[in-house]
Amino acid sequence: MQKRHLVPVVAALASALAVPAAVAAPTAAAPAPTASSALPSGTRSLAAVLTADGDRFDRNWYDYDIVTEAVLAVLKAKPNSPVSVLTRGDRPVTAFIPNDRAFQVLAADLTHRWYGKESQVFSALVGAVGVDAIESVLLYHVVPGAPISSQTALRSDGARLTTALPGATIKVDVLSRWLKLVRLVDQDRDDLDPLLNPRALDINRGNRQVAHGIVLVLRPLDL
Repeated sequence: MQKRHLVPVVAALASALAVPAAVAAPTAAAPAPTASSALPSGTRSLAAVLTADGDRFDRNWYDYDIVTEAVLAVLKAKPNSPVSVLTRGDRPVTAFIPNDRAFQVLAADLTHRWYGKESQVFSALVGAVGVDAIESVLLYHVVPGAPISSQTALRSDGARLTTALPGATIKVDVLSRWLKLVRLVDQDRDDLDPLLNPRALDINRGNRQVAHGIVLVLRPLDL
């Protein structure tokens, strides 16, 4: 069985995940989920959804405080980052958002320490890889284009999604349509791949930006 383990190659990670100053809109990969040509009318952004609970760390490891703080930190350091698409509700995207526990696991893999507070996890990740690498990881979780609903995802076994990180794709592996179990195959061949959380699907439904919760962080490199 695979183990969620990351070799401590922090310097290589930071450099390999550097994002170009300007990122062109990715082209569609084939095969890809078939989405309706009519975009939803709602323009509430995912950034607005993520910050709706007050923008703070708490003791709930199954919400999305760390990914929220990561987005805010990138935009503070790099206001023109492509991550800003998440603040523009008129731009259609699908985002796969890891919960706080997922980032706790990633921080433990990177630093070989288990952190008991969300704020400690966030500080450890920024300290380990830096804002540029955090930016790249976030972009790897964003798929530009017409939003992909959970129902579309469940009919898209084998599809490859082109992410906002140039040249990086995610493969959709539907394990069970009945149980709504979908695995996202990332670029790290030696670690477990994230599953969609069946209880956190279609976040911000009816808007041009939708999100699905995932239980591990997608990794854009084979480490």
